[in-house]
Amino acid sequence: MKDGLFRRFIKKIALLSHSIDLAITRRSLGPPPYILKGECNGCGACCVNPTIHLYPPFFYVRSIRWMYITWHRVINGFKLVEENRKDKTLVFECTHYDPTTKLCDSYDSRPGMCRDYPKNMVYLPNPEFFEECSYTAEYRYAQGMREALEKTGLSEEKLKELKKKLHIEE
Repeated sequence: MKDGLFRRFIKKIALLSHSIDLAITRRSLGPPPYILKGECNGCGACCVNPTIHLYPPFFYVRSIRWMYITWHRVINGFKLVEENRKDKTLVFECTHYDPTTKLCDSYDSRPGMCRDYPKNMVYLPNPEFFEECSYTAEYRYAQGMREALEKTGLSEEKLKELKKKLHIEE
């Protein structure tokens, strides 16, 4: 009983810290380069294998990487599946996700990284969503980019490909 109460307390503190960090960080970054489009279709793709990108010093220092893995195992119920050295990511399996119902059994106390998806994607240089996901990101200045591309004389096929890669599709 005490262990569960302690874990919930730690999760609340971590969530508060995460929220404050996001507010400060995002305010300093200014408006994101992309606008989030769509809404959740309940596919659960984001819950199957939560992935955390670590900056190289954090990824390559074994003791720091171990702290990240341990935190997510003990506090969030994530089991490490893979350490991707190329992308410097830790890929987990969430023990709270039920693939049959596509629901989280601890939705109200889910980690900040889960709460922040997909809003966090609009701050990335090239936001990529899961194939099943109904969210997309549109470049903030897409209209101007589309107009400039139309004037280039590129083939329809090449235009379509570029618009997709640049996140400026209509």
